[in-house]
Amino acid sequence: MRYVALLRGINVGGNTMMSMAELRLVFEGLGLRNVATYINSGNLAFDAPALENAESVDAESELAKQIELVIAARFGRPVPVIVRRQDIIPGIVAGNPFAGQYDSHKEMHVLFLKEPLTPEQIAQIEELKSSDERFAASGGHVFVHLPMGVADSFLGKGQVERKLGVTFTARNWRTVEKLAVL
Repeated sequence: MRYVALLRGINVGGNTMMSMAELRLVFEGLGLRNVATYINSGNLAFDAPALENAESVDAESELAKQIELVIAARFGRPVPVIVRRQDIIPGIVAGNPFAGQYDSHKEMHVLFLKEPLTPEQIAQIEELKSSDERFAASGGHVFVHLPMGVADSFLGKGQVERKLGVTFTARNWRTVEKLAVL
């Protein structure tokens, strides 16, 4: 079974610097195979044959925990990790409710969540966002259209995690499309 691991906040703005080559070795040390990386911001795809018969959500959670523990031990700092089966990523791409409604991939993002949002958390996003921002929650991810860019958005101001208490990592649309085939 092929999975994608998304590490939150590494190699962004000079913080939490980690070599992707070293991360690849860490993953291989866990017995994961065919490890591939995409850009320098914590995107890794891998095969985990020992988990092929596990339930999807259980396998994703277990892999994330294992990877988080090894990264914390190896690099001396905790890094949130979100794992998804790679075969669901094409469905995320195909299910984009804002497809064709933005000028650049830089406007479109997907938040990958540790846990799906509650109806109350979704209502809070409505209160936090500006009238220019659009979002659509769908299970363990949220589609976010930010025509003004990330910096001045509810996402860029750190409102999602602080106000909603959720662990997530965001990827721009080009990266999400690449994850589908990594």
